[in-house]
Amino acid sequence: MRFSVLGSGSRGNCVYIESGYSAILIDAGFSGKEIANRLAIIDRDIGSVDAIFLTHEHHDHICGVGVVSRRCKIPVYANEGTFQGADKRLKKLFKRDEFQTGDSIAFNDFHIRSFAVSHDTNDPVGFIVGNGRSSLGFCTDTGIVSRLIGHRLEGCNALILEFNHDPDLLMNGPYPPALKQRVRSNQGHLSNGDAACLLDTLIHERLQRIVLAHLSETNNLPALAYGEAVGAVRSRLDENILDISQPDKPTSLFEISECGPHF
Repeated sequence: MRFSVLGSGSRGNCVYIESGYSAILIDAGFSGKEIANRLAIIDRDIGSVDAIFLTHEHHDHICGVGVVSRRCKIPVYANEGTFQGADKRLKKLFKRDEFQTGDSIAFNDFHIRSFAVSHDTNDPVGFIVGNGRSSLGFCTDTGIVSRLIGHRLEGCNALILEFNHDPDLLMNGPYPPALKQRVRSNQGHLSNGDAACLLDTLIHERLQRIVLAHLSETNNLPALAYGEAVGAVRSRLDENILDISQPDKPTSLFEISECGPHF
């Protein structure tokens, strides 16, 4: 299985995952043209994408979904709450496929399981994406780390985790008080420290890649997020498995190798 974070942050979010002859996107928060351009950078074509799976209805996660679905004839998977919240912006889709939060979906070469996270949207989710040999855990846009989140992410061979903000930069930054409170709330975003505490519980010897995602350009610095993550993996795993996603370009196309099913 291979994956690339095509971009992550308040300007847009999209992840590409492939296995065998199948490929999916988690979210599509850039224009269709921009998604195609970023896929081309990693030598992939938007026409090869078989489905889009949505985490929630915020603009930076769905703005390109409608046009990509219609033009490329790609089905879109989401739960009822996300479809309801996004309906006016998605407009007509090539195909809608609804799942219940917590469902495990067999899709081509993939098994994809959703799990609840805590964000200020109708029914936000994270995903575990597996192919029977390896698994990728995706968890961003959550204000707290629940026991369920920790349980679902256990044993994954790769992780994409939110390292959104540094509390001091947020507190002393330019956001108005209400927005600062929203970011810090239980339905906001994870701080670097909270994300590192989660990561600390998820370290195991078969973990091959960790990508720090959804870093705030206003309230965080890559060096601060990376430092917290290094503290979590130090002395247990090679620090070279850590990568930071960027808002304006994709990560490398990472390969995760065989381990065992995570379901």
